[in-house]
Amino acid sequence: MTSRVRFAPSPTGFLHVGSARTALFNWLHARSVGGTFVLRIEDTDAERNRSELTDSLLAELEWLGLDWDEGPYFQSERRDRHREVVEDLLGSGRAYLCDAENREVDGSTMVDGLAVRFRMPAGATMAFDDIVRGEVSFATDDLEDFVIWRSNGSPMFLLANAVDDADMGITHAIRGEDLLSGVPKVLLLLDAMGVPRPTYAHLPLLVNEQRKKLSKRRDDVSIGDYRERGYLPEAMVNYLALLG
Repeated sequence: MTSRVRFAPSPTGFLHVGSARTALFNWLHARSVGGTFVLRIEDTDAERNRSELTDSLLAELEWLGLDWDEGPYFQSERRDRHREVVEDLLGSGRAYLCDAENREVDGSTMVDGLAVRFRMPAGATMAFDDIVRGEVSFATDDLEDFVIWRSNGSPMFLLANAVDDADMGITHAIRGEDLLSGVPKVLLLLDAMGVPRPTYAHLPLLVNEQRKKLSKRRDDVSIGDYRERGYLPEAMVNYLALLG
């Protein structure tokens, strides 16, 4: 099977060095095994998305030399597909309608103004092997039913992410460890859809001199800032690669 990886930024800010490192590791994996590097723009947050930031993201990736084989795909253009999956989950009883007070509402078809939650199975353990962290497991009893469709008619991140990874045939999800806690929910969605799970690799987060997670507010983290200061793209790529 051909390896397929993806870089899926949200256009809510400029390209962060941590995100650029994630893109680089995905790109390196694809190039090292003759795989496919997919670019997907996760733009479902209509209130925070800005088109000029999408243009900036693409420009910074090109400056770093990280060319993509497919895309850019835009998550916002796949809403009908996301809705179709939610309808299927409702019909199978794996999800349910809920009101503003999070009370379950009878019905197996989507209703305007009502959210949809995924029904967490009781007494189960979600386990997977992470390339970086080894075996990881979560008890479903420690997790609550989670929203997959907002009452305003838009998909939640985890639902859209799971559906798009499945439809695009993503075999490896290489990303920051801050997203690790969402994996059991994604796995439940993938299993409910009856599709294969990708292999996960969660990278350690970049930190500053105080050992705190890099912040867009506190630290110099924008690739564009380094570019404007005259840094060469080759130097930036080398620096990101050696961070481990």
